[in-house]
Amino acid sequence: MIKLTFLGTSDAIPTAKRNHTSILLTYKNENILIDCGEGTQRQFKKAKISPTKVTRILITHWHGDHVLGIPGLLQSLALMGYNKTLFIYGPKGTKKFFKKIFETFVFTGEKYPIEIKEVSGKFLETDEFTLNAEKMSHKTPCNAYSFIKKGQIRIDKEKLKKFKIPSIPLLKKLKQGKSITYNGKTYPSKQLTYQENPKKISFVFDTKINKKIIPFVKNSDVLISEATFSQELKELAQEYNHLTSQQAAEIAKKSKSKKLILTHISQRYEKNLDIILKEAKKVFKNTFLAKDLDVLEID
Repeated sequence: MIKLTFLGTSDAIPTAKRNHTSILLTYKNENILIDCGEGTQRQFKKAKISPTKVTRILITHWHGDHVLGIPGLLQSLALMGYNKTLFIYGPKGTKKFFKKIFETFVFTGEKYPIEIKEVSGKFLETDEFTLNAEKMSHKTPCNAYSFIKKGQIRIDKEKLKKFKIPSIPLLKKLKQGKSITYNGKTYPSKQLTYQENPKKISFVFDTKINKKIIPFVKNSDVLISEATFSQELKELAQEYNHLTSQQAAEIAKKSKSKKLILTHISQRYEKNLDIILKEAKKVFKNTFLAKDLDVLEID
């Protein structure tokens, strides 16, 4: 199961209810933090999650509302005895900015290894998932990201019962695609297993509309997109290199995504959030508006 925790859902200026942007994606032993706006550490506390669980950080771009929480998080991890390698990924310029962070701040506590990479395309692949990046159109280098959980071979337990096959120690062979023999009869792996569908989660923050978005997020099970402006301010959105809620919905529809989650909401809509949500729903019905500390689980 994939779990998404929305730690912060505001745009550049936070509100009393919305912190700066940050999302935690949890899958098995991985806890991947997408952006780390100011106050993210405190949001971890509110969500009752230890920041020491973080294994990787994905930085979309280096505007303050997406990264000002990083120095504090790095300091806290040192004081909390973080003992893993922290992997950090970002767009062009990320190494330069981290060099400046380490030159500017005096960190105390135990040191731990940090690996920093500037990424594009498929930049990480494990046996169970891949991470991908695509350049977006913003005022500074900016990446969109996707997390794709690979479809695993699963045992059909109902068929095991049907043929009265004990589940142990034969499971390993079946998952490896090998045939098994039980009571003198051979069963091909395909007869007792099935391939689950992959799951794709896409993150699109801070970009104006561009041709790269739809191909990159195509067939997402969940598309998480900024919706900084309503459609009536589309010219302002274009000027500031952002998306409107209607544009986000059109991306979801054209990319054949299954669910759209809107985030990075401007403070101007704090008292009338329905403007953003209703506008998107007219185009893409399965749209939701994220709130701070919302949790979404994807099977």
